[in-house]
Amino acid sequence: MTREDLLKRLEEIIKVQDPAKALLISEKTSLKDDLGVDSIELMEFVINVEDAFSISIPDEDVETLMTIGDLIDYLQKKLAK
Repeated sequence: MTREDLLKRLEEIIKVQDPAKALLISEKTSLKDDLGVDSIELMEFVINVEDAFSISIPDEDVETLMTIGDLIDYLQKKLAK
């Protein structure tokens, strides 16, 4: 998948959780600061991403994902395996 494809899929996932936040999405979007998600919302988002891409994201990896761009990089590596 291209970065653009991944960004669109992530937008769709975010739109289900909170349609207003989906309008803010770019690769530079901070998961915590820009989207204003708390730890519970972040875990819900991660679970939705795991389900959408049929992958598992360990908690220690979640802590390194600061932006949507970081998540896209991570997904590209995971999906390439």
